[in-house]
Amino acid sequence: MTSTTSVTHEQIESLSKEIEAHSNPFRELIAEVGNTIVGQEVLIHRMLVGLLANGHLLIEGVPGLAKTTAVACLAKGIQTDFQRLQFTPDLLPADLIGTLIYRPQDQEFVVQKGPIFSNIILADEINRAPAKVQSALLEAMQERQVTIGSHTYPLDEPFLVMATQNPVEQEGTYPLPEAQMDRFMLKVVVNYPNRDQELEILERMSTTNPQIATKAVTSPAEILGARKLVDRIYVDRKVQEYIVDLVIATREPKAYGLALEEFIQYGASPRATINLTLAAKANAFLHGRGHVLPADVKEIALDVLRHRVILTYEAEAEEKTSEDIVRTIMDAVPVP
Repeated sequence: MTSTTSVTHEQIESLSKEIEAHSNPFRELIAEVGNTIVGQEVLIHRMLVGLLANGHLLIEGVPGLAKTTAVACLAKGIQTDFQRLQFTPDLLPADLIGTLIYRPQDQEFVVQKGPIFSNIILADEINRAPAKVQSALLEAMQERQVTIGSHTYPLDEPFLVMATQNPVEQEGTYPLPEAQMDRFMLKVVVNYPNRDQELEILERMSTTNPQIATKAVTSPAEILGARKLVDRIYVDRKVQEYIVDLVIATREPKAYGLALEEFIQYGASPRATINLTLAAKANAFLHGRGHVLPADVKEIALDVLRHRVILTYEAEAEEKTSEDIVRTIMDAVPVP
């Protein structure tokens, strides 16, 4: 269901009722993960958006903010396979995707599949691995398949990569190139909890053996079914134009009355337009609606665009961040 087809109010209402019923397990999943993770509501919500929109997440935050625990809780709540990969400078592509092993007794090579063959992958500190390993992971993310020797193996669906990186420590790291950053649907910045949340963390987790007590509330099959509903969610022409305006404003800010040309080296690509639309649809799904509101777009736009706007040296000299630029654009582009 798209805006180019003639969609009646009754059809949208019918779809909304269907989505309301099917989105309940996902709202339960958010609550279930929230029972273990304190104060990371945005991260938990964005993980569900990525899962429903078939997109990957780049999670940035200092150590100790429960990024790994949040991903582990999500996997438990879905009752699916989960692999945590610690990226290090000596990691090889074969350590990730697998390799061919020779068996002398059979005089033949057999495939030894790597940990990438899982539903949910946590790529911990992705910027610690060299470019070859990063490329192997990003190829799997984009193509949803892995080539070992002369054979290509499809990855199981749903397949979701959540990569973390530490913004503080830069020594011994290999920063992701801009073209590879663009493969991530969302970049989520995880911040410190507030005082009340910190007290709750203290009460809940200050034991010698803290437990992850997340129970399974949905399944991979339900996720794949939910994605079909996400595809049917209606996006009005005016909302589509709003999405396109937000993206084009990162390339041509002058056309929107913004004096930002000297700060932007490259704007967001058409992939950003597609990802913003899908993420807004997933957001509408989680709210139990069969249509996208401008508020769905605005809520998710910063996470879709912040890693796609490449700044100039002038912006860095004036200590402007891509987040500042995106916020300025979002304030300036009129909401329908």
